[in-house]
Amino acid sequence: MQYKILMVDDDLELLKMLGSYFEIKGYMVTRAENGIEAIEKVRERPDIILLDVNMPQIDGLEVCRQIRDKTSAPIIFLTAKAEEEDKVNGLMSGGDDYILKPFSLKELEARIIAHLNREERHRGNVEYRFRDGLMIDYSAKKVQLGGTEIQLTRVEYDILEFLSMNPGQVFDKERIYEKVCGYDAEGDSRVITELIRRIRKKIANLTETEYIETVWGMGYRWKK
Repeated sequence: MQYKILMVDDDLELLKMLGSYFEIKGYMVTRAENGIEAIEKVRERPDIILLDVNMPQIDGLEVCRQIRDKTSAPIIFLTAKAEEEDKVNGLMSGGDDYILKPFSLKELEARIIAHLNREERHRGNVEYRFRDGLMIDYSAKKVQLGGTEIQLTRVEYDILEFLSMNPGQVFDKERIYEKVCGYDAEGDSRVITELIRRIRKKIANLTETEYIETVWGMGYRWKK
């Protein structure tokens, strides 16, 4: 299968270099030089999107917010910002991962492959029901509680899915980050704490039942 990549960056030299590299690797590449063009080209149904954060007119975070309801394709942010808050903001806007500039092509390719493989695995999942009215539809990537849909970002859903598919098992933040984002990036796991806090808050708005348990000094687990 030939995967389609949408690459969005106002750095034309970088765009040209990335496009050439991945075309040689057998990918079908579509390029966009700004956010407005990216929003239009999402209609071509890419399998994965590389999205620069710092662009004129519309930055990458806003582009992500506008296209997330139009595509379920994984979105990897390309960014020079290394602060934890910037990373959380990227994931909360609907992105799946981020890679800091400058980056190696091999690392970027590894992340792309990991996300594409995870998408293939998701296609084979079926609906699964849990106790107390909570329902997770793994194929549609939706979570409902008592008939009310819980609005989760892409990464929030992925965390909930991973933990719920492994009930009773304890995972540390690094392991959760690796499984959710598809690549082991040292230090990035700190954002998991904030994302799990937000997941819990959204669930708590509908029920007092606790689904994600903190195991102090070890990590988190989905309660059986």
